[in-house]
Amino acid sequence: MTRAFHEAPMPLFDPDEAEEVATALPAGKLPSYIKDHRKRLRERFMAGGAAALPDYEMLELVLFRAIPRRDVKPLARALLDRFRDFNGVLSAPPARLRDVPEVGDAVIAELKIVEAAAHRLARSKVLDKQVISSWAQLLDYCRASMGHRETEQFRVLYLDRRNVLIADEEQARGTVDHVPVYPREVVKRALEVNASALILVHNHPSGDPTPSTADIEMTEKIREAADALGITLHDHLIVGRASELSFRAEGYL
Repeated sequence: MTRAFHEAPMPLFDPDEAEEVATALPAGKLPSYIKDHRKRLRERFMAGGAAALPDYEMLELVLFRAIPRRDVKPLARALLDRFRDFNGVLSAPPARLRDVPEVGDAVIAELKIVEAAAHRLARSKVLDKQVISSWAQLLDYCRASMGHRETEQFRVLYLDRRNVLIADEEQARGTVDHVPVYPREVVKRALEVNASALILVHNHPSGDPTPSTADIEMTEKIREAADALGITLHDHLIVGRASELSFRAEGYL
């Protein structure tokens, strides 16, 4: 039997575009000034890449897909005012994004898709690679995945005998200034993945990568537990918003 098509029609807009109902144009056409602006912006991006665009215009490109029939420049600027920069917007928690007027599910989905793509690309450049020879890429990955988080996160990078990254795992999440870490669990997992060395990584949402007394004490406990099992702790990286600190380089290890 054919299905009767008497159900209520699907809405033609989502919450991100609710205000368009009152001013919708025939056949969903864009006003020429918006259409031309989007075309020019895409052309500039294709010609010069991200370096050719400031943060608010990069953000506009992302928002075009979520809000296809409205000027998104005011929303891009509102997001940047709230979250500082492009990376801050992408990594903002969905609950905080919803606090910005005109942000709905479509906008949040697009932002999180771009964030996930960036993390996956950065991760692909370091996983199964020799860490020493790809140190710059490793730092880029740590910045991308942790630098703009609003709460602390603790990750462990597990390396094999050739210092090739074989696993990258989140061990714990915490508050704005604390994350619980259990040295025994870190070393236990190293044995499970047959790792010969470790690199610890965590972020400081304050932006200052200077280690706290608790950071130093926790690192020493993990080093002692790892040493007892013949596992090397290469480094502990603390990631801030604009810089990183290496325990090895600063003499803490």
